[in-house]
Amino acid sequence: MAKKKTPSEGSKKVNNPNVMGLHAAVVEQPITDTLETNYMPYAMSVIVSRAIPEIDGFKPSHRKLLYTMYKMGLLTGARTKSANIVGQTMRLNPHGDAAIYDTMVRLSKGYGALLHPFVDSKGNFGKVYSRDMVWAASRYTEAKLAPICQELFRDIDQDTVDFVDNYDNSMKEPALLPTTFPNILVSANQGIAVGMASQLCGFNLGEVCDATEAYLKNPDCDLSSILLAPDFPTGGEVICDSAVMEEIYRTGRGTIRIRGRYRYVKEENVIEIYEIPYTTTTEAILDKAAELIKAGKLKEISDMRDETDLGGLKLAIDLKRGADPEKVMAKLYRSTPLQDAMGCNFNILVAGTPRVMGVREILEEWCAWRMESVRRRTYFTLQKKKDKLHLLKGLKRILLDIDKAIAIIRETEEESEVVPNLMIGFGIDEVQAEFVAEIKLRNINKEYILKRVKEEEALRSEIEDLEDLVNSPKRIRQVIIGELREVKKKYAQPRLTAIVYGHELPEETEEDETPDYPVHVFLSREGYFKKITPQSLRMADTQKYKENDGPSQSFEATNRAEVMFFTNRQQVYKCRLSDFDDTKASALGDYLPTKLSMDPEESVVSMVLPGDYSGWIFFFFANGKAARVELKSYATTSNRRKLTGAYSDKSPLVALVHLTEETELVLTSTERRSLVVNTALLSPKTTRSTQGVQVMTLKPKYQLSEVCSLEDSGITNLSRYRCRSLPGAGALLKEEDGGQMRLL
Repeated sequence: MAKKKTPSEGSKKVNNPNVMGLHAAVVEQPITDTLETNYMPYAMSVIVSRAIPEIDGFKPSHRKLLYTMYKMGLLTGARTKSANIVGQTMRLNPHGDAAIYDTMVRLSKGYGALLHPFVDSKGNFGKVYSRDMVWAASRYTEAKLAPICQELFRDIDQDTVDFVDNYDNSMKEPALLPTTFPNILVSANQGIAVGMASQLCGFNLGEVCDATEAYLKNPDCDLSSILLAPDFPTGGEVICDSAVMEEIYRTGRGTIRIRGRYRYVKEENVIEIYEIPYTTTTEAILDKAAELIKAGKLKEISDMRDETDLGGLKLAIDLKRGADPEKVMAKLYRSTPLQDAMGCNFNILVAGTPRVMGVREILEEWCAWRMESVRRRTYFTLQKKKDKLHLLKGLKRILLDIDKAIAIIRETEEESEVVPNLMIGFGIDEVQAEFVAEIKLRNINKEYILKRVKEEEALRSEIEDLEDLVNSPKRIRQVIIGELREVKKKYAQPRLTAIVYGHELPEETEEDETPDYPVHVFLSREGYFKKITPQSLRMADTQKYKENDGPSQSFEATNRAEVMFFTNRQQVYKCRLSDFDDTKASALGDYLPTKLSMDPEESVVSMVLPGDYSGWIFFFFANGKAARVELKSYATTSNRRKLTGAYSDKSPLVALVHLTEETELVLTSTERRSLVVNTALLSPKTTRSTQGVQVMTLKPKYQLSEVCSLEDSGITNLSRYRCRSLPGAGALLKEEDGGQMRLL
């Protein structure tokens, strides 16, 4: 019987040192080497080649798509199927058809994400202001380049920009597009890279051209007086703050507030919202408004719907009789994305390096880059003129004795010897001789000769002018200014986003419309909570609790009062009593771990009504320590519902006491020793999670077990148990002193 082979014996031997075989192996490598070889190349690829726009205002994906469409002749030709464009773009962009088409959608006129779209689209391309309006597949839509793309490709064939190999070295593509205007400031753009991000808002094209011209004339000009505020394709209103805008213009960082615009149709008692912030969608606004209506915070609204059609965006809100539309809109601005904020982060790639720049720095970099592009274009034209002049010089020498040239050509036996013989006969170079040899016989006439002589004179004048232009930064700036004025004349449009100033708006005062009335609140030992009105409480005989459950705490308060629930996981949950429904004494109430979405195995240990956050909270632990924490340390400026680290977790919590004035408390241990402590002996601590100080000295096998007020303790012989200084051991509890003790 043949011997059965083991898996290792039957496997093929692998000699490649980079292949570890079939068995897993652990290779020890310093983390720095791993980051250098694996992480950093990926991070730099995302930053440089994918997510961050460059000085021309485009990411590589945008540039590859537009250049492909330019080479397809779609700048002047008819539209073609989007699928055809996507397929052709894959020669430059190997990331798949879906990613390419998504890029085309965001650059299209139909989608409406840009002030000046670069793709003239036909078909369903979705809408930037809608989350659910999905664009059609590429086989159903058509596209070509928009007219403004002429400003992107005007000089691209005149050596204005560098060309690089594509991903497989099969063709060339431009590293940048020679835009004749600062597209980086006109087209909104955003991207998320590794460890950084970019968020560029768009500005009005006319204002950008004016600001650039002013900068070229005077780099210290006041840009804020020309470039007023960002402009968005969805319209709306920019709430302009001079200090914020100045900070954005200076540093490239800041937050812009945007809000929608509306009109009130009095005859129908309807609010029509026709413009929304660029940063949100109609679905987000309606969903949030519906949530507020359900919570009873927008009772003035009877109905709302999306009436967007081919005429444009429109959200209709029906008001109830007597409702004030301005107050309703104030609530919508305050509580929904109808008023939103856009964070600016002008992070741009300059020479392969990401830089966060203000508007002035961006204009400085763009002007320097554009001046170099114009200089390269001029030099390219200059060399073409010089080459032509060189040919005409050779032609002139030939034309002085044309009969000799004809004789040389006629007497030459082989065609390959024509050019060398002309070079020898007239003392011209090979390029000139080749040009002369290609002249048609019909052009050897007097008229042709005179025209060529005049052309030579004109060329000399043009060359002198171009040489002066190449060496004159002032003249180059004038050329750029002329191009900017032409762009503004052709493509500028009025602002879509209105500008309002913060001081012009009415002061926002959030009205608390929660009804306020007296209530009684009850907390059971098992964590059931009830909020009962006095009327309902007077009608009840007894409180209902689950079996083995009973009352733990009860307070009188108002419906608007705030309540805090401390748990066994050192956390505190904050909410208002209005968040709980009124109930009856015969009901069990709300189960707090479920109501407040507590963690598993988390339960409530105490309830506190903070009021104005005056006073202190005393934490007593099983190890005999106590901590005094000011209640205001639990106050928050935001609407945080959950605070961690509410108290120390070093020892089990025995009691939690909220006091607004100094008093005396009685501490009792499992040894049946009691200690009367004045709270003034405990100094407040600055941190909530402090372990506190030792208050009661305990023997190793005993713990603190009970804490109560002196009035509820029943102790009569105070001198026996009172503590003069901390810590204290206390005294054994006598029979006559321990019978009436009630725990806190």
